[in-house]
Parts: sequence; C-alpha cells; structure tokens
Amino acid sequence: MRIAQEEGVRAPKTAAIDTLDDLRHWTASMGFPTVLKADGTSGGDGVRVVRSQEEATSAYRQLNAPPLLARAAKRALMNSDKTLIWPSLLRRRSSVSAQTMIAGYEATSTVACWKGTVLAALHCVVMNKRYPTGPATVMRLVDNTEMTSAVEKITRRLSLSGVHGFDFMLEAHTGNAYLIEINPRATQVGHLALGRGRDLPAALVAAVTGTEIESGPKVTDRDMVALFPQEWMRDAASPFILSAYHDVPWEEPGLVEACLRHALKQGSRSSRNLAEAAVHLRTPNVPMIKVELKESRHE
Repeated sequence: MRIAQEEGVRAPKTAAIDTLDDLRHWTASMGFPTVLKADGTSGGDGVRVVRSQEEATSAYRQLNAPPLLARAAKRALMNSDKTLIWPSLLRRRSSVSAQTMIAGYEATSTVACWKGTVLAALHCVVMNKRYPTGPATVMRLVDNTEMTSAVEKITRRLSLSGVHGFDFMLEAHTGNAYLIEINPRATQVGHLALGRGRDLPAALVAAVTGTEIESGPKVTDRDMVALFPQEWMRDAASPFILSAYHDVPWEEPGLVEACLRHALKQGSRSSRNLAEAAVHLRTPNVPMIKVELKESRHE
C-alpha cells in the first residue's frame, strides 16, 4: 500500500498490527468501522469488518492465532489442502494489518504480465458473493481507466511476471477506485478467453515462448459472468445462472461432477436441494447432464 501511494494510486490508510497496543492506537486514530486482515488467507476467510473496540480485539485475537490443528486436519482431509498443517504444528501466528474502511463496491482486476508489462487484463465489479466477506459468485466485466492505470503502475514498479489479482473498492459517492490488496496468484475469472487483450493464458504463453498471441474464440459476448459452482451453491435457482454467462466446464464432465460432489461436502446448503438442482443442470448447447450423487453421511 505504501508503494501504491508512492505511485499515485489511491489506497486506504494501512498499517501492520503486531500487538493489541498497536490495535488500540489505530482505532483511536482512525475510528470505526475499520477492516482487519490476516496475510496468507483467501476467499474472505481472513477479513473482519469491526465496529467497536470489543469487536476489534476479538477479531485480532482470532486472526493472529495459529490455525487450530483440528481445522488444519479437516481442511487437509476434506479439501486436500495441507497449507495450514505446518503453521498449526509450529504455532505460527499470522501477520495482521488494518485498513480504513472505504464505503462502496468491490471490484477486481486479474492480469497477465511479464517483466513489468501488462499483457492482458480483466476488470470486474463484484455483483454477488457467497457471504459479505466471502468469495465472489457473479462478476460484471467493466472498463475502468483508474483500475487499468493502477494495475499498470504497480506492475511496472514491482516488475511483476505471471498472473496476479488486484482488489479494489469503488467509492460509492465518487466512483474512485481504491486499491486494497494484491494477490500473486490466478483468480476466479483468469481462464476466460475474451479476445485479444482479455485472454490471459494466450497472452502469457506468447510472452514466455516469444511467439505471436493466438487468442481462441471468445467464450461469450455477455458482460455478466456467473461463476460455477459458486453461484449455483449460493442459490441453485439464481436468475444469473440463466441471464449471465454460466461458467460451467461442460467439456470436462468429470470436473463438473467433482464440483458437485465438493458442493455436497461443504454442507452450506441442503444437500438434497443441491442434488435435485444438479439433476437439472444444463446448458442450451449441451444435452441435460445427469450426475449420479450417492447418499452420504453429510446429507
């Protein structure tokens, strides 16, 4: 965030919070609401919006604490995600930062870049989420000059290569774009082929191999994208599933089935409702796909 400000990019005030004293000084100076974040988290799991000192203290202790061994074991067994095992065993605490709250709308940019040059980018406004601080389920593709400029400045300053995600807040009453964080990884829409300048995989392959960019056909002309299985898990009857481009990998039926099975394990909605919705999952260009989902102890 300091580098962003040096580059003339709008960013909320941000500070590392190492102790409860740091937290008290921050809240006394910045007031409420404020946002606390734990490094190394994703999907909103490490974000808390707090509105009082009591909430702030409780949230800080949760975010700063080493991962519970039971949680690490469950994630490893259920999701094949072992990233919490060593931090849990070594009792490694997470770094926590605080940011001033920007009232507005969430937006995100996913970029392919090489040696400080942006090759292709997708800029989106978040339309729906699983829960208030959770991952996006529906996104609208936009052209935003301030987001584009911010991405180019930071990519050049840090000499970035690969695929990166930039998260923004678009201030409600001004539309100003505030950069709130950067993640050095692909994000949910990064695979979409949307033509030259908006096809990240093709642009990155061309840069790495020194060849001409060969973008495939655009997967859609719609500006609204419903992410699969996220929006379907949020609401199997969501109107966005029909009105937006529903990003179901129909060409990979095994992956579709794996997503459905994973959704049932999450237990975030009625397994029976999800199973019934899965039977009718279809696309206009593909015959109905019926996925056999066996009864499980989660139902």
